Amino acid sequence: MSNQSVGGPARPAKPRVPRSPEARQRQRDILYIATDTFAARGYNNASLAEIADRAGLTQAGVLHYFRSKALLLTSVLELRDQTDIEQLGADRPQGLEFLRHLVDTALRNAEREGIVRLYAVLSAESVTDDHPAQAYFRDRYTGLRTFVADALSEACDLPEHDADRAANAANAIIAVMDGLQVQWLLAPEAVDMAASTELVVTSLLAALAPGTFGPAAGDR
Repeated sequence: MSNQSVGGPARPAKPRVPRSPEARQRQRDILYIATDTFAARGYNNASLAEIADRAGLTQAGVLHYFRSKALLLTSVLELRDQTDIEQLGADRPQGLEFLRHLVDTALRNAEREGIVRLYAVLSAESVTDDHPAQAYFRDRYTGLRTFVADALSEACDLPEHDADRAANAANAIIAVMDGLQVQWLLAPEAVDMAASTELVVTSLLAALAPGTFGPAAGDR
């Protein structure tokens, strides 16, 4: 799910820090070009030669800024996360507010196809052996599961012994959101990601706390 940052991969190095405004802009241009290229071709099929050519550089020129293809990938993912952090704000919302944020994220994702494609392609590709983004996505899913489970527990006021139910519900929400992204990329006119996400969240809240969120609760 393309959502806020919840962890990243171990990084062998940091990108160089350009001194001049022109060099900083060139580095940003490379990142945006790499984002498009990785989203279109995946990490394994994307080449530094193509990225360099689109940036008007040699491969050595790209490596001057990012040292390796793997570092370029992790820099792209960090840029994607930074965008989400800025949209989320300084403090992570809690409980129902966080669950509404998930629906808002699904709505916002319908307006940023490139980011959604990047996430869908790289998250699927990361399960392959020795993929440089594998640790990033493993850590990200671990953190996201915790955030969603905590939000469900807070919203439903669940006791500690219901932690497994909250965790299973969190897994379901994340799976639905990720699956919707793939369906939407293939047939955007047939998939309303926000409406489907809201329906699933509402249904799970009613299942976890029928007294608070079930049909009978609305009759009181």
